[in-house]
Amino acid sequence: MEATQKRLKVWVSRLTRLSTMGVLFVLASSLNAQPLGAGARPVGADWSRSPVYGARGMAATAQPLASQIAIDILKQGGSAVDAAIAANAALGLMEPTGNGIGGDLFAIVWDPKTQQLYGYNGSGRSPSGRDLPAMLKAIEVMKSAGKLSKDYQGIPSHGSLAVTVPGTVDGWFALHDRWGQLGMDEVLAPAADYAEVGFPMSPVIAAAFAANQRRFEERASMIEELDNARTLYFPGGAAPEVGDLFRNPDLAKTLRTLGDKGRASFYEGELAQRMAEYFNAIDADLTAADLANHVGEWVQPRGVDYHGVTLWELPPNGQGFAALMMLNIIKQADMAGMERGSAALFHLLVEAKRLAFEAMAQTFADPDFADIPVEYLLSDEFAQAQYARINKGQVLTAEALALPLEGEGDTTYLTVADASGMMVSLIQSNYRGMGSGLVPTGLGFMLQDRGELFSLDPQHPNVYAPGKRPFHTIIPAFVTRAGEPWMSFGLMGGGMQPQGHVQVLVNIVDFEMNLQEAGDAARFLHDGGRSPSGGDPTAYGTLYVEPGVPDETVSALRKLGHRVVLDESGGPFGGYQAIQRDPETGVYSGATEMRKDGTVTAW
Repeated sequence: MEATQKRLKVWVSRLTRLSTMGVLFVLASSLNAQPLGAGARPVGADWSRSPVYGARGMAATAQPLASQIAIDILKQGGSAVDAAIAANAALGLMEPTGNGIGGDLFAIVWDPKTQQLYGYNGSGRSPSGRDLPAMLKAIEVMKSAGKLSKDYQGIPSHGSLAVTVPGTVDGWFALHDRWGQLGMDEVLAPAADYAEVGFPMSPVIAAAFAANQRRFEERASMIEELDNARTLYFPGGAAPEVGDLFRNPDLAKTLRTLGDKGRASFYEGELAQRMAEYFNAIDADLTAADLANHVGEWVQPRGVDYHGVTLWELPPNGQGFAALMMLNIIKQADMAGMERGSAALFHLLVEAKRLAFEAMAQTFADPDFADIPVEYLLSDEFAQAQYARINKGQVLTAEALALPLEGEGDTTYLTVADASGMMVSLIQSNYRGMGSGLVPTGLGFMLQDRGELFSLDPQHPNVYAPGKRPFHTIIPAFVTRAGEPWMSFGLMGGGMQPQGHVQVLVNIVDFEMNLQEAGDAARFLHDGGRSPSGGDPTAYGTLYVEPGVPDETVSALRKLGHRVVLDESGGPFGGYQAIQRDPETGVYSGATEMRKDGTVTAW
């Protein structure tokens, strides 16, 4: 009997321990299912990091190695322009999902010697050999052949019909001729070296590689030749993964040719000849003559004053003036008197964006082909009239607003500053992801598909025509204060760019966020409707918001009529980089995008 009682006590004890362990296991599982939040910080917002500070130079890019290359160039005696070109060349290798020498380039440069801002429009033109009727016929032929769906609207997103002349290399040499200190062979050498030996793939870019591979295969019927792209970027049929060493020896040869033989090699020499042979082989429209005739353009930035600072943007064919129109509209309200996360402030910003984009959709195009009413669009009269249209109690309806937007786009933005005070704001892109899907044989880069953004409406100023620059999404920005350089910044990503410029500036100027907090703060992206390339003028579109936007704000916006979608991916909300200069000390502070792989590197 006693032995039985002992065994029973042991059995009960074991059951108790097992029961306790089970409860603890269930509790632990439940606790582990909860996301771990942000830690604490000694200063600043818990959800942000510190800006980076430096006195002799700084670079902010979307890839850490590219930022380091820029600083190395500065330490070798290069100017901020040299460093920006070197970083851009590296990004074409390391982030081909957003840019490359098959695309276009825009830049704003603050020159401390002349105390002026200079703008460069490095966008390429459509082929000279195909007019609008021929383009429409080519699209119909593709539909008849099953290469496009019967209901496809616009110029094909991939393949040769969307290809325009690459303007990036011309932009590099135009900037370098004016402000370069090192030889172009020295400037391009770091990117060429990495292309030969390889570099480890970073997480966001690796994800973009995989997304582009899926997109190319889905649209393979549009693309005349995809094997070159598959071999170069997806060897063995797989996109490179995080940490994989990626090499591009063909691009190394191309960069070394550019360094040794200059701009002419790309537009008239051996590289141009190899591109022309490829165009001919796939029966594309671009020719050697189109390359030889290309020239970029120095343009005058325009500024709008906003609460003690001036935002500068480049004129059309880009969309930069949409940001200026937005600022002119919202500065009539007491922005700083609102709560930053409130529905009232979001509603004002979104409606200002919709009104600015409405005007853009109707008017923006290549100024060589269109008479754009720039002075009126940037006037107080226009801004006041638009502000008066905003209803605080509901969204503007489709009947009251022919809503515009220009479409998606993947881009890289970078900014560099040097010890002399020179600051470079540079943006570069192949437009839709990696571009058209077309890789000229043996050259190591993909051609852009920027021509997709032409309209096919004969009455629209952005209608397709031979030798014309399409409406453009990529826009660098610059801010001055009391006439002095204050901030070089940009925010990559299609239609996100103008509305992102404004959101960041509002964060800094009206709500006194530091440079990093201003970029890390939750954003919105309003997307949809009509654009300079087409679209539905009756659609509201969608207002995407990040998780940091309060639930009460989302609910209130929906009651106002906004179609709000919570997006936790971070992908659609752009890629911000910024450098700010203290006008008294000359010290730089820098910030980089948490939604990308990049860093700020200082000297």
